[in-house]
Amino acid sequence: MLSGEKDSLKHYKLDKLQITDAEVLRKSGKEFHPIAVKTNSPDDYMEGTIFEITDEELIQTDKYEVSDYKRVLETFDSGKMAWVYVAKSEFRPCEQA
Repeated sequence: MLSGEKDSLKHYKLDKLQITDAEVLRKSGKEFHPIAVKTNSPDDYMEGTIFEITDEELIQTDKYEVSDYKRVLETFDSGKMAWVYVAKSEFRPCEQA
């Protein structure tokens, strides 16, 4: 069972990324996946949960994420540091039909 605590992260917003990787589409069944986008705007923040996972679970998560994501270490409002998957390069929001 996953254990975690609610927290928030300033200067980020949540958006959607269109996935084209066939294997990820097959596993998830979803074409659009959430992605954290750093805005540096003091008005933007994301709420979520910091989960406690093992190093092996983190490695498995890295294998699942497609090349459009990168993992960065950020400091949350609580002062805790945690990994976040963010847009790898300049992000352009998707146009969902």
